[in-house]
Amino acid sequence: MESDKFICVREKVAETAQVVIIDLADAANPIRRPITADSAIMNPASKVIALKASKSLQIFNIEMKSRMKAHNMTDEVIFWKWVNVNTVALVTETSVYHWSMEGDSQPVKMFDRHSNLAGYQIISYRADAALKWLLLIGITAQQNRVAGSMQLYSVERKVSQPLEGHTAAFAQFLVPGNTEPSTLITFAVRTPTGGKLHVIEVGTPTAPNQPFQKKAVDVYFPPEAQADFPVAMQVSTKYDVVYLITKFGYIHLYDLESATCIFMNRISAETIFVTAVHEATSGIIGVNRKGQVLSVSVDENNIVPYITNTLQNPDLALHIMTRNDLAGAEDLFVKKFNLLCSQGQFAEAARVAAKTPKGILRTPETIQRFQMVPPQPGQTSPLLQYFGILLETSQLDKYEALQLCTPVLAQGKKQLIEKWLKEDKLECSEELGELIKQFDPTLALSVFLKAGIPGKVIQCFAETGQFQKIVLYAKKVSYTPDYIFLLHNVMCINPEQGTEFAKMLIQDEEPLADLNQIVDVFMEMNMGQQCTAFLSDPKNNRPTEGHLQTRLLEMTAPE
Repeated sequence: MESDKFICVREKVAETAQVVIIDLADAANPIRRPITADSAIMNPASKVIALKASKSLQIFNIEMKSRMKAHNMTDEVIFWKWVNVNTVALVTETSVYHWSMEGDSQPVKMFDRHSNLAGYQIISYRADAALKWLLLIGITAQQNRVAGSMQLYSVERKVSQPLEGHTAAFAQFLVPGNTEPSTLITFAVRTPTGGKLHVIEVGTPTAPNQPFQKKAVDVYFPPEAQADFPVAMQVSTKYDVVYLITKFGYIHLYDLESATCIFMNRISAETIFVTAVHEATSGIIGVNRKGQVLSVSVDENNIVPYITNTLQNPDLALHIMTRNDLAGAEDLFVKKFNLLCSQGQFAEAARVAAKTPKGILRTPETIQRFQMVPPQPGQTSPLLQYFGILLETSQLDKYEALQLCTPVLAQGKKQLIEKWLKEDKLECSEELGELIKQFDPTLALSVFLKAGIPGKVIQCFAETGQFQKIVLYAKKVSYTPDYIFLLHNVMCINPEQGTEFAKMLIQDEEPLADLNQIVDVFMEMNMGQQCTAFLSDPKNNRPTEGHLQTRLLEMTAPE
């Protein structure tokens, strides 16, 4: 089993060897194919199968019924595994190779095996997502116990490091405060003195990232399981939880960041010999020696209450709740927020309120509480700190945007609002547009445009002198404004542009406004000369408008 998509079984019926492929999305209809290979592994994502017979390797597309690649190795392949959808790892007695599905490429040697794995049975091979870090794992019988050894290899530095361990996994983790995720390796070992789980960062963090603080904790083995040892590990990318399985069928769940044990129980009386990440639940799926397919995952509705009440670890509950945006301990956040406020630690209270999962403290009441805090000379107010943290990861809603922009505009920092609007950090509304309009009508126009308020958009076009855009915008959004009212306002501001606007209103076959009313506006504004020019336009000389020509003669006739 290379993923949670397929289980591939090689079996022998009478004298005929065959491979059985179970698509877990259609488990009732397994695919059976006769084979002569001694090993078969399914691609993690597609119906592509790799077959090995002694030193001969082949890759087939099952749906196309065609061979994609073939290669004959010089040395026997003693272990192999898909490390991603495009690459098969091949392990010989002396070296490790990667074989890409792309083109006609042949297996490429990645590194030579370290002497610490000499004589060990290879049971696993892991790689990080970028294939920059590779890990080979083996076990051997030693002094009445099973010893584990690993070889960690850096592709970039071409250096190996021997480690003591039975199982391991790579993970990507964003350390709080960092901008880029760190690559971690977590591994477990059982030595004569006890079990340990380690979580460390591989490589050197790139600036400005801070390094992950390595962790090491004891792994508990019950008295009745003294011969037990770790055999499998997967990491949940959704919950940052390490799933560790032992040979005797125990499962341990650890928080990746703190390496705190969250849960332990026995899930199988038989050895679970193969596992994969269960993508649907961000859990782990495995098969035991009885052929049972088992899966374990986090219940996100219960994990926080469980850590709070059963483990009595409210700090861990708060941390996991915040990091993974889970529910279950809302009262703890409220208590912490209230305590910080009562102690005058408003900056920390702002961070707590902004980081609460599900937005439980993201309320008007929280904003009002920060607004009541007297400003301290030379310090950013708790309110602005609160909004600053929210802006890092989300958009402010209508109410929040108003409460932030009001003091920002009062401080003359309009450029900040321009920046937030460009980054789509503010929910645009009519109220926000009206607030900004007092300081910058052009910026307010962009708010009204984003909010989709045609009446306000057209009003801003008129007030900022962009009369030519009014008709085009109104047609685009299928909005019919009061053109006569607008014409009157334009005439008051700029008679020349008003005349041009009047021409735009009647340039179509179907005029946008009544010609009689347009003439009334000219007359009301005592703009006889401009009206004469307007009516003298041949476009306005229609048979139905004869009475307007009479009005024109009356306007131009000498007294």
